Amino acid sequence: MWKKFNNLKKIADTGIVLIIRLDSEQEALAVAEAAVKGGIKALEITMSVPNALRVIQTLAEKYRDEDVLVGAGTILDAETARAAILAGAELLVSPQLNPEMIKMANRYQAVTISGAFTPTEVLETLEAGADIVKLFPAEVLGPQYVKSVTAPLSQAPIAPTGGVTPQNVHEWLQAGCIGVGVGSYITKAAQKDGDYSKVTAAAKEFLEAVAAARSL
Repeated sequence: MWKKFNNLKKIADTGIVLIIRLDSEQEALAVAEAAVKGGIKALEITMSVPNALRVIQTLAEKYRDEDVLVGAGTILDAETARAAILAGAELLVSPQLNPEMIKMANRYQAVTISGAFTPTEVLETLEAGADIVKLFPAEVLGPQYVKSVTAPLSQAPIAPTGGVTPQNVHEWLQAGCIGVGVGSYITKAAQKDGDYSKVTAAAKEFLEAVAAARSL
């Protein structure tokens, strides 16, 4: 009954959804496990990952009894949403607004993070029933844009994706964002030498930056 509430709380507490968009199933699994060791509680496996549904299923089973939210990304339609949910995803993320995806997610009480760019899209995303508005691509807009949008739309729970780093995350959070989507800073930390402890370290660094920003 309280599953969705608890899953939203995992995102709210840590402030990070880790976006895993990598070129192999094995690397995606290794990065996910290393990031969880670093404290990450919300994982988004994008559908571009080879055998993405199998990765989601493996992680969902591994962390079934642990405080980790396993999700699927680049969910563009209801059909893919249902497939991801059947694989074990309890979080669905899209780069754009697809009301049928959100409807499917809400039917099964999966958390939704739905993409928007303009104020109109932000409002339409909320009206469609999304839990969180994914500001995308955020790097071309910046934190000041969030301040401008949330002045009239203060009810919008916005999480930017794109260009967020430990060095600038405080600017996004101070602008009013509820959390951030993070990708390559953490997920590609081990690509040079295959040392996945660097992924764990990067995850800890980012979480500490979020915590410090929230304490300001």
